[in-house]
Amino acid sequence: MTSDVKAAVLIADDQADVREALRLLLKAEGLASIGVADPAAALEAVRRREFACALIDCNYSRDTTSGEEGLELLEQLRQAAPDLPVVAMTAWGNVPLTVEAMRRGAADFIEKPWDNARLVSVLRAQIALGEGARRQRRLEAENALLREEGDAEFIAESPAMRRVLALVARVAPSDANVLVLGENGTGKGVIAQRIHALSARAAQPFVKVNMGGIAETVFESEMFGHVRGAFTDAKSERIGRFELADGGTLFLDEVGNVPASQQPKLLRVLEDGEFERLGSSRTQRTDVRLISATNADLAADVAAGRFRRDLLYRLNTLEIVLPPLRERSDDIVPLARAALARSGQRYGRIGLRLAPSAERALLAYAWPGNVRELGHLMERAALLAEHDEVGAAALAFGRTESADGGFEQMTLEQAEGWLVRRALERFDGNLQRAAEALGITRQALYRRLEKHGLRDPADADDGDA
Repeated sequence: MTSDVKAAVLIADDQADVREALRLLLKAEGLASIGVADPAAALEAVRRREFACALIDCNYSRDTTSGEEGLELLEQLRQAAPDLPVVAMTAWGNVPLTVEAMRRGAADFIEKPWDNARLVSVLRAQIALGEGARRQRRLEAENALLREEGDAEFIAESPAMRRVLALVARVAPSDANVLVLGENGTGKGVIAQRIHALSARAAQPFVKVNMGGIAETVFESEMFGHVRGAFTDAKSERIGRFELADGGTLFLDEVGNVPASQQPKLLRVLEDGEFERLGSSRTQRTDVRLISATNADLAADVAAGRFRRDLLYRLNTLEIVLPPLRERSDDIVPLARAALARSGQRYGRIGLRLAPSAERALLAYAWPGNVRELGHLMERAALLAEHDEVGAAALAFGRTESADGGFEQMTLEQAEGWLVRRALERFDGNLQRAAEALGITRQALYRRLEKHGLRDPADADDGDA
């Protein structure tokens, strides 16, 4: 068995030697498995955890060969886990039973004694199809949420941002590549999502990649995928970001960080729509709308030889420049109110409001960290404010919690979550550097990201628009 239950195959068979033989076969193929002896245990396992695929016997009582037990289990599994691919297996296979199993929802059918190569091939195919279907449903749900809530959450009352929105509205319906420029924290990720939501691809995947978080050694694997055996640790196939985004939008954040050695490979797929998975000679095609973002001066990088001029031309068919928050004074207070309400909801401080003195202080501040800094400031205010009305004194511009004693008012869990967010902010989402600064391992940081409901920075937005 394995603790990696999300990637495991559920094996349901009443014979222990069969379960063990299957476990060893799948283990040799890099597939984890969990075995159970009867239908009741199979249903309980599916209710408790997620599986990549299920391989179920059709007969569990020694005196029956009808396959009815397996068919009933098949229907129950389909009800309990609609997304789970189920492969039926029996030593008493016949055409009517096979047809009935497929009619009731079996993804495929295997006869005992099985052929190892065919069994593994069938399971791998069903695992891949199941992963693709689940991924597509998650992306559709995220995109639907974006379309429903995007306008309500998007605050743009200043003339500068209204001009940006007008440009976005003109650009979005096209398939042209867009380069979004702006300082850190100005909301480039939100603009990218808005372009996607207003495009003809809105119902298709929106895939986000933080290019600053991808090491040069794994660039090809992350972007184009790899086949099993492509390198030492490639124990299974991997789908790359271009393939995941096929038909939709691919958002490359911090695109100025693409290593020089990898820029020609990125240029090729943008020019031809073609790529190969690492370790494969089979050319694949992809249809993506590319949106890129950076706070770097790419023209200067081109002049210095750090960035390819032809790649820049492919990225910036259309350019959108986001103004810094200091040039959006009409948006500062509405953004602060919205951020304070969200943080108050998160920390159980419903009813928080800004005092006039706080609003004046917000308008007088220079906002070097832009909207992201404002969001962090409002989160801190929600945690530390002693009253429902947040005054200027509670904002503590440029001060840390340790300096003003604020940690004494937090729970241990709140303080840990705040420290994790601050570390990610300090190092622009670099997980390794954030983990080192916090004095924990990268794996421990991942656990805390999950614990506090924080997404991987490779998928995180720039901030509010």
